[in-house]
Amino acid sequence: MRPERGARGPAAGHSRTELAAAAVALADREGLAAVSMRRIARELGVGQSSLYRYLAGRDDLLDLMTDRVTGETDLSVPLSGDPAEDLLGLADRTRAVLLRHRWLADVPPEPLRLGPCGLAYLEYALRALAPAGLPGPVQLEVVAVMNALVAQFARTEQQDPVPDAGRRAAQAAYLSSAAAGGEHPHLAAALAGQIGQAGQADAAQATTEAAGVGAAVFRRTMRRVLDALVLPRGAR
Repeated sequence: MRPERGARGPAAGHSRTELAAAAVALADREGLAAVSMRRIARELGVGQSSLYRYLAGRDDLLDLMTDRVTGETDLSVPLSGDPAEDLLGLADRTRAVLLRHRWLADVPPEPLRLGPCGLAYLEYALRALAPAGLPGPVQLEVVAVMNALVAQFARTEQQDPVPDAGRRAAQAAYLSSAAAGGEHPHLAAALAGQIGQAGQADAAQATTEAAGVGAAVFRRTMRRVLDALVLPRGAR
């Protein structure tokens, strides 16, 4: 809502869009910690004080960066009329943006960190939810829960290390052995479909895969959660 430049002083040499683009590129290369007003000024070849013609401080910069990458989410996808399915598609596209910009996981969450692209995203999500007939506050809660879960999945995928193969096999073998020992019947039952009658090596591999995080696990989990969230109260 602020003008691009104040009523006094020289004309601005860069737009806020250019500042956001430079900050996003820097964060993509070096992480969010590298982003500062001083560093962005250096990237643009201007004095740091000149940035305050556009922004009040780093929080404003984070707002611009977040909104810019939110704009990468494709909102042109037609809605099917199935709220859970439409939100699942939106969640998929949101996850792709989060995985592309790893630094987003480090941006402090604020419910009202919304710019033009964020508002367009929220409007699309609420339009997808409209057929469910939920009250307005509940719709906002559904979108918030969906985005929080998507962010957590993306964060886990980004931070999930690739351990030494021997260590991974040993961990999985321990888990499958514990499940087969009789002291953890609920764990054994939960893993039964993964392990079946396989030998220990195959069981360890199956157990490891079952504990993994990826697109398939993401979609299954999100669909279950969204189905529960959008069902009318009497149908739950």
